[in-house]
Order: sequence, then structure tokens, then C-alpha cells
Amino acid sequence: MTDHTQAIPIVRRDPGTLRIGVAVGIPEPWATALHDARARVGDPAADLIAPHITLLGPTTVREDELPAVHEHLARVAASQGPFVVHLRGTASFRPVSPVVFVQVAEGIAACEALEGRIRTGVLAQELRFHYHPHVTIAHDVPDPALDQAFAELADFDARFPVTDIQVYEHGDDGRWRVLAAHPLAPGDQPVRDAGEPADS
Repeated sequence: MTDHTQAIPIVRRDPGTLRIGVAVGIPEPWATALHDARARVGDPAADLIAPHITLLGPTTVREDELPAVHEHLARVAASQGPFVVHLRGTASFRPVSPVVFVQVAEGIAACEALEGRIRTGVLAQELRFHYHPHVTIAHDVPDPALDQAFAELADFDARFPVTDIQVYEHGDDGRWRVLAAHPLAPGDQPVRDAGEPADS
């Protein structure tokens, strides 16, 4: 059985490159609740990256490409107005992948639109799996731990506005840290998914 209390791995990367990701950050108090749930099941990633909704998975870029990457992300962010995310309940990618997550019940369309636009130009790439916005709460831990995460957050419910997207850098110590944030287009009120009832 894998030892999930192992030391944080050292991440090796080629000189002159860095590994980035783009996400919607989860605000407090829900970020702490999600982090603590992930830590309770022994997932070492709980202390490596804050709870988030991935928009671009780990991607290696050259350091000299970073200005162009930020310009691209700023344009993408400016093309999307603020929107509401509603997280509700749990689901799993099992048996395809040993992952349990909190579901995105509202804000899916906006996340999908951002993800599609991010993955163009300097960040163009193909996906191994169809994009499905979610917040991971257990990954690659034993089945009992996955079951625990699934049950503990089955009643999780949070709704919050999204006003920016965050760029993370994967450090050599294995931790993901916020490198920058790009604001979404100005707007008085966060917009809801088309056809989404106000009390969903």
C-alpha cells in the first residue's frame, strides 16, 4: 500500500522553464473547509495547493514566454464577466480515476468558456479527458479514504462570485503558489448560467 504520509516530493524541471496552472480560487470560509476535508483523508496534496477549480492543468512554459502567457490570460479574463459558482455535493471519477470531488452545480458554462479560450494561442494543447469543472477533495488515496471524502462532504454547499482567474506556479518543493491574478471584465453583478434558476 502506498504511504500517503510520505515527504513532499522534489519536482525537477528543465532550466529556463516553469510549470504553471490556471484556476478559479475558492474563497474563505469554504477553502479551509475543503482543505481540511482533503487533509483528513490523508491526501498529501492538501498542503500543496489550495482548493480550486482547474481551468488549465499543469503546463510547462519557457520563462521567456511568461509575458506572452500573461498577456494571453489577461485577454481571456477580459472576455468574461464575473459569474456565480455554486458548489454542491460530491461525485467521483471512479473507476476511471481515483478521484472524489465537490461538484460545480452552477458556473459550469462560464468555466467551460474560460477553459476553452485559455487553451489557445501560446497555451494551445489537447486534453486527455473531456473538461469537467470540479473541486478535488481526494486523489490517489486508498478506497476507504475516497469513500470517507465522498460521505463527509455529501452535503457541502457554497455559493460565491468569481471576479478573477489565478495563475499558479509549481515550485521545486512541490507546492503550487499564486503567481498572478487576472480580473474578469468589469460588471456590476456576477452573471448566472443561462437558464439557471436564481434559487438553485
